[in-house]
Order: sequence, then C-alpha cells, then structure tokens
Amino acid sequence: MTDKTNETQETYKASSVKITDMRLEDRPRERLLQRGASALTNVELLAIFLRTGIQGKNALDLAKELLDEFGDLRSLLGADRKHFCQGKGLGDAKYVQLKACVEMSRRYLRECLERGDVLSNPDDTRNFLMSELSGRDYEVFACLFLDNKHRVIQFEELFSGTIDGASVHPREVIRRAIKNNAAALILAHNHPSGMAEPSEADIAITQKLIELLSYLDVRVLDHFIIGDGYCISLAEKGLI
Repeated sequence: MTDKTNETQETYKASSVKITDMRLEDRPRERLLQRGASALTNVELLAIFLRTGIQGKNALDLAKELLDEFGDLRSLLGADRKHFCQGKGLGDAKYVQLKACVEMSRRYLRECLERGDVLSNPDDTRNFLMSELSGRDYEVFACLFLDNKHRVIQFEELFSGTIDGASVHPREVIRRAIKNNAAALILAHNHPSGMAEPSEADIAITQKLIELLSYLDVRVLDHFIIGDGYCISLAEKGLI
C-alpha cells in the first residue's frame, strides 16, 4: 500500500471532526502548500474548493459525498447548472466559482500552447485538446491551425454530431485552412464512449485529409483522439 493511500485513509478517519481540529499535516490546504497540488486526492482538492461543509459534515465529508453522488470529478465539473445545484452544499455561488475555475484552466492551457512551437510542447497540446473536448456527450471534430513555425493561429470546432459520430467534410477543413492561412494543422476529435482507440473511419478520414491538404502545401502533423481522461496520437502510433 502506498504512502498516499495511507495518508488518504488517515484523512478520512479524521474527517468526522472539524478540519481545524485535525493535525496540521492532514489538513488539505497545508498538505497542498507542503507537497503541491498533485499530491492531493480528488476529495482533498474538492474540499479546498468547497472551503466549508454543511451541518454535521466538514468539507472533506461533503467532498467525498459529492464525488460519490456524481460518480467522479469529471462528471461533477461538467454538470449543468441544474444538476450541480442539486448537490448538497452547492448552489449558484459555487457553480459560478467552479465554472470560472474551469474556464481559467482552459485559458491557461491555451496561452501555454500559443507561446511557441506546438511540437516542442506535446504535453501542452494534449492537455489543451483534452480540456476542450473531453466530457462531451456528442462527438466534436476540431482543428488547430498552425503557421509555418508551428505556432497556433486558431483553434476551431468544425463539426459536431451524435454519440455515434460527426460527419467530417474535407471541403470545409480545406476552406478553413485557407481562411486561416495555415501552413500545418493538428486534427482532433473526441469519442463520447470514453474509449480513444482509433477506428477504421478515423484512420481513413485522416489519410484523406492528408492527401487533399498536401495539394495546398498544408501538412497534417497529427490527429488526436480524446477519450475519458486520456488521448491517443495517430502519429505516435505510426498511422500518419
């Protein structure tokens, strides 16, 4: 059993008391300051966001109950206003705070990506695309349009569809590439099923776009498929 698991269990044992009565090293805020945000569990991170609990429950108890109720952190963060506000201890104020945090994260990732060559920052590219496309209950096909130094010109969602897929029209991709004066692009789409493995159709449309865009001297650098909490690169799999 890992140290982190032990620490998490200790936190839960102590969570029946006020957080201010817990040992300093067990309090979520102090743990974040001492060990960094990545060392905290989802329960602890959510407890920091909630700040306070409700009658009979401290913030850690409430956070655990909410994650149990919604199923996971992704479902909680992606919940619409009505569903979110039905949670215990939640309301419009918390909903506004949460959506502001999520949007700041997206803008931070976009700014990180726009600062330089996307090929030198593959993790930034992945994180940005996942923040934009994961958690959707329908398929979205998008493009990152790049200049000749592989810097981001524009991110655009081009097509959307049902849970089964989105119709991709090569003519529209070509038109947007010309409009953005792109020298290269990165394709991306999500799989609402949560499974990111590429289908035969994914590979076929990628190859078709590579061929058509090559006539315009526009390179397709990669095609990312976004699943539930992870993504797959067709270039890394040798499919481009």
